[in-house]
Amino acid sequence: MESTSFTALIVEETAPKQFSRRIGRRAVADLPSGEVLIRVAWSSLNYKDALSATGNPGVTKNFPHTPGIDAAGTVAACSDGSFPVGAEVLVTGYDLGMNTSGGFGQYIRVPSAWVVPLPDGLSLRESMALGTAGFTAALSVLKLVAGGVTPDQGDILVTGASGGVGSIAVALLAKAGYRVTAATGKMAEEELLKGLGAAAVIHRDELLQGAERPLLKERWAGVVDVVGGTTLSATLKSTRYGGTVTCCGLVASAELNVTVFPFILRGVSLLGIDSVQCPMAPRRQVWQRLATDWKLDNLGAAVHEVGLDGLEEAIRAMLAGGARGRTVVKLP
Repeated sequence: MESTSFTALIVEETAPKQFSRRIGRRAVADLPSGEVLIRVAWSSLNYKDALSATGNPGVTKNFPHTPGIDAAGTVAACSDGSFPVGAEVLVTGYDLGMNTSGGFGQYIRVPSAWVVPLPDGLSLRESMALGTAGFTAALSVLKLVAGGVTPDQGDILVTGASGGVGSIAVALLAKAGYRVTAATGKMAEEELLKGLGAAAVIHRDELLQGAERPLLKERWAGVVDVVGGTTLSATLKSTRYGGTVTCCGLVASAELNVTVFPFILRGVSLLGIDSVQCPMAPRRQVWQRLATDWKLDNLGAAVHEVGLDGLEEAIRAMLAGGARGRTVVKLP
C-alpha cells in the first residue's frame, strides 16, 4: 500500500504567507504514522477546512497539506487489529485535517483511537452530511437536555441557523419536540429553516436590539449559539431564569462582553461545547443516537454535494459568508 498514489486537494506555501490550492497526486507513504489506513469515500466542508485551505496558521502550520476535518470510508489496513479490513468507519475532530492529512484526499492514516465504527442505520454519505457540524449540534442538544431544559419550558433559540451546525441543531431540536426559533442573517433561507423544523425565523439583528443593556427581556428557555461575540452576549441577557446557553462558535468574535447579571440574577448557565477532543465513549454514544432516535430524514435540501473539483468554489463561498447548510465532498 505504501507505493499507492491517490488524488487529493493539496495546499502549498509558494512563498512566505502565500498559499495555493490544486488537485494533485499524493503517496500513501507520505501520510503520517497511525494504525489505521482508511480509503475515504466521503468528506465534508467546514469553516475550519476553509481556513486551513488558505494557510491560516491558527489551524495548519505544516505544508504541503490536505485539509478535511471529516472523513468516512472503509479500512484499507490496520496494524493493531482494532478494525477489520473493509469495515466502514468515520473520523471527525482530533488533529485530522489540521496538521494531519485530512479527508480531502482518497486516503488518510490515523491513530486507531480516533476511529469510530459507522453505526448501523447511517450510510457513509449520511455520516458526512452530519460530520463535525452534526456532531457538535448533537453535543449542544445533549447539554441542553442535561441542563434540565424541557420542551414545555419555552422556545429554544438557535443562532447562525442557516450554517452547518445551526441548521442541524434546528432539525435535531425540532425532532426532539422543542419549539425552535432560528436566527439568521439570511432571511432568504426562511423556507429551508422551516422545512428543518423551525417554528419561527428571525433576523439576527433582532437579537441585538438593546444589547448594550446589562439585561434584556426574558425570551429563551435555552440557546444553541454558534456565532459568539455580541450575539452570544445578547442571548445570555435574554435567556429566561434557570435557562441554559451552549456555546460552540466564534465566527462573530472570540470576545465575550457581558456582566455577571445573567448568571447571578437569573441563574443562567453557559456551557462550552468541544467536538475536537471529546472522549471516545460519549463520541460513540452521540453517533449512535444520530443513527437511531435522532436520525434526521429531512436534511436533503440543506445538503449540497461536490467533488474535489468543486471544492474551490465552495471554499470561496464559505469564506465570503455564503455557505448554506452542509457541503458533502464525494471522493473520486
